[in-house]
Amino acid sequence: MELHAIVSEDVILHKIYIFRGEKVMLDSDLADLYGVQTKVLKQAVRRNLMRFPEDFMFNLNPQEFQHLRSQTVTSSWGGSRYLPMAFTEQGVAMLSSILNTARAIQVNIQIIRIFVKIRKYFRTSEEIMEKLSNFDRKILEHDKAIADVFEYLNELDYLKQQEELFKNRKRIGFKP
Repeated sequence: MELHAIVSEDVILHKIYIFRGEKVMLDSDLADLYGVQTKVLKQAVRRNLMRFPEDFMFNLNPQEFQHLRSQTVTSSWGGSRYLPMAFTEQGVAMLSSILNTARAIQVNIQIIRIFVKIRKYFRTSEEIMEKLSNFDRKILEHDKAIADVFEYLNELDYLKQQEELFKNRKRIGFKP
């Protein structure tokens, strides 16, 4: 049974950040997508911390949080008192086991599909970059081969000129 999209793909894509070399989503964004309060999501995670090792979920450090705030428009008077939790793709998948509402399940399916699309896109991009690198290497090899051919042709031309000079030299000695 195909589920209809509750949230647009574009909205989800704009809520994916990169921290510590990982694509992550923040607790407040996930809570908003799931239709629950951030406090509720955090409480559910804290009650199930065993399900969220460091590679599934981590708290942003103050520098990362400051960088995030500088990249997004936030009010100076409001905001969270705690550093946000960042969930990797595996952490988002694990959230579906502790937030068991119909909306959370449907949104989770959408998020996981988008993470898979991103992974495929990067894999395809890496393959294209590898092919371009190989192509570039071949072009450099061909450039060197062409330069060698021109060098050889120049040497032949020089030898021909030397031979011509030798034939046309002024001869000394006995002339019949």
